[in-house]
Formats: sequence, structure tokens, C-alpha cells
Amino acid sequence: MSTAAAAPDIPDAAADALHAREAEAFAAARPVSRRLGQEAQAHLYRGVPMHWMADWPTPYPLFLKEAGGATLVDADGHAYADFCLGDTGAMFGHSPAPVAAAIAAQAARGLTAMLASEDAAVIGRLLAERFGLPVWQVCATATDANRYALRWARAVTQRPVVVVFDGCYHGTVEDAMVRLGPQGQTLPRPGLLGQVHDLARSTRVVPFNDAAALADALAPGDVAAVLTEPALTNCGMVLPQPGFLDDVRRLTREAGTLLIIDETHTFSTGPGGYTRTYGLEPDLFVLGKPVAGGLPTAVYGASAAMAERMAEAHARASAAGGHGHSGMGTTLSANPLQLAAMRATLEQVATPDAFRRMIALANRLADGLEAAIARAGLPWTVTRLGARCEIQFRPTPPRTGAEAEAAFRPGLERALHLALLNRGVVITPFHNMTLCSPATTEADVDRLLAAFDDVLLQLTAR
Repeated sequence: MSTAAAAPDIPDAAADALHAREAEAFAAARPVSRRLGQEAQAHLYRGVPMHWMADWPTPYPLFLKEAGGATLVDADGHAYADFCLGDTGAMFGHSPAPVAAAIAAQAARGLTAMLASEDAAVIGRLLAERFGLPVWQVCATATDANRYALRWARAVTQRPVVVVFDGCYHGTVEDAMVRLGPQGQTLPRPGLLGQVHDLARSTRVVPFNDAAALADALAPGDVAAVLTEPALTNCGMVLPQPGFLDDVRRLTREAGTLLIIDETHTFSTGPGGYTRTYGLEPDLFVLGKPVAGGLPTAVYGASAAMAERMAEAHARASAAGGHGHSGMGTTLSANPLQLAAMRATLEQVATPDAFRRMIALANRLADGLEAAIARAGLPWTVTRLGARCEIQFRPTPPRTGAEAEAAFRPGLERALHLALLNRGVVITPFHNMTLCSPATTEADVDRLLAAFDDVLLQLTAR
């Protein structure tokens, strides 16, 4: 554990006092959200339709009236500059005009029929051109896409084990809901409710940026795939060290193991994600959340060699009496509404110009955050990845998920988030990550920086 993590630079008492003041201010200003929450308690678990929505650091859930561009408006009429953007689902802004128009037009022509629409061939070409893999499938969520990618990997390699990195997040795929134990063992994440299978039998966990540990995990020859983000993004951002991803690709090839790259968050790096920006060569590629402008949609792509092996595995299953059913897919996957929204996103919204704007704004924001931290004399760092940046409560960027998690300060984090919200700014609730969209403005960035400055003054006042 780092010195900064072990010896807090802002006392817990100061963070708790700020949170108490901000909670009182939040409640006084939002009576409509309070009433809606009380009504919802009667029939919704924790008073919300998806229980994560109750995990924000607010006295009671905040209810949304509308969202457009990079602005949220709550049920009480307060407007917020949104740097959470639905935790990446609205990475290109809320309801981009081309996507909204495509959804409206397609809604009048049919929502779902378990048949390909006229957009299907165009979608396949757009995905291949943008991300570099030739063969694609469409599903509902990145969790689904990761689960199917792992199933295909096991099917084609006839191997049972998957390797993931400590601190990873790949949705709610059980194989990846694990962490590295103190003796190097695979342990289920504490929040993994209702899991009865021994995940250690089929998953190995190794530290990110540790090529030697990865080589050891691959050595038995029973690993079907390594599933990884190019940078860890859900335990506090952890960037790959120079050469590490090259080592991952080399080691997996030497071991006959497939490489699955999950770009659901790192798509913020550029128009082709981290994969095209830095020339990665995955066997399978996963992208969810923003690919259809915020409509529940995900995709996974395969290299030509992988697609051939998939076809062979599918044929074997059919010959054995499987009648072609792979068990990978859902009835509502790849419906015409998803395809229409994805086509509009890829053709008109997620453009190179949009990424240039997003990344420039993110750098402006990161520069300002670093300056505010320096003025406050705090030993914190700001980690950057394309249109995304994150404040981390440690003096240097972490190299592993364990280092990132050791710097967590839950009390300080909840005080910071609630204070920013009360000042009209929303950031990602479960850690200190921000994301800029094409709709984000310099004024939005300046609003966040001014709010952050004010909160640091409150926290460091003696």
C-alpha cells in the first residue's frame, strides 16, 4: 500500500463533515426527488428500477426529468453538467440528433422481428472498417458480448480456463467477477451475490502489468482466453506499462490462447478504440454501451482465423444433434432498432472530429484538475485516457488494480461527489472518473473546475 493511501492527506473527519453539510443542502433543494423516491419504495427494490441507482452518495435517489447533450435536468428542475454520461453509455452525449432521428424513423417501421434489417450489411462493413476485425455479431449488452466471446473461445480451443486481470470489470460475467487473493488464489468478488460455482476451477487472476505472472498462468496449457481491457477502468484507472500489451499478445500466441479485448470503456481513446489507435491484434473484440448512442446494444468481432474456428465448432455441435443452436444470443439481439441507432452513431456521431473535440476538452479538464490539486498541496494524481480522466488519491499513477484500490477513500469520495453535484456537476459515482462528450463545452469544463476548486477549499480549510 502506498504512503498516500496509508496516511490520508485530508482527515476523514473533514470529509464526513463536508458530506453532512452537503447532504442537508441536497435534501433541502430536491423535494420532488424525495417524494418520487418515497412513492417508488412501495414496489421497487431500494426505491429505484435498477438497484445501482441507489448507490450514488446522495441522501435519497436523484430522479431525472430529461437529458440532452451533456446536460441533465432533475425532477426538481436543477441542471447539471454531466461528466458521467451514463457511465459511458452516453459517451457521445444524450440523445444525439442523428440517433434520435434514426430511432424515431425505425420505430415507425418495426422494433423487433428476429430478422435482419436492411441496415445489417452496412453495420457489418462499418464495424470491420472501424475496428479492423472482419466478422461481427450484435447483442444487447457488453456483459452478453463478453460471455459469448468466452463461450466461443472455450468452444474452439476445447480448453476450460480463462485468465483475467485483478481489478478488471467485464460487466456481470461470472468468470470475471473475481479478484486476486493474498496467496495468489482466485476469489469471488465480495459483492457477487448468489454465486455457488467455484470460480477458481475455471478462472485465474493475475496482476495487470505483470507479464511474468501472466506467463505462469498460461504455462499449464489449459487457458482458452485472456480477457482484458487495454487499460483497467473500473477500479481506478490503470494504464498499461510500455510493452505490456505486446507481451500479452506474444504470450497468448505462444500458449495457443486467444486474446479478447474489451473496449467498452476504452473506446474513449479514439474512433477505432485503443485497438486501432495502438495497433492491438485481438482474436475477439468486445464493445458495448455507447456503440448505438445509448440504446442497449453491444457487438463482438472476430478475426478471420477465429471466425473459421467458430464455424467449425458450430458445425461440430450441429453434427452432434445441436441443430445449430449455440446458446449464444437472445431473441431481442440485433433488432432493427439497435441496428438503426448503431448505423447513425458510427456514420454521423462517433466521428474523428468528435473524438478530437472530446479529447481536447478532456486534456483541458485534466490540466485544470492537476492545477487545482497542486494549489491545494494534495498528493493526488490525474490519469488520462483519450476523452476520459480520473482523479486518484495517490501521488503517482497505479500500475496494478491492487495499487489503485489501495488508494480508495470511500468517505472522501462520497463527500467530493455530493459536493460537486450540489454545485451542478455530475461525475461517475463509483470512483472519480470523468468523460467528455462532443456536446461538452468549455463552459462545462470550467464549471467542473470551479466546483472542484471550491470543494478542495472546503476540505482543506483548517
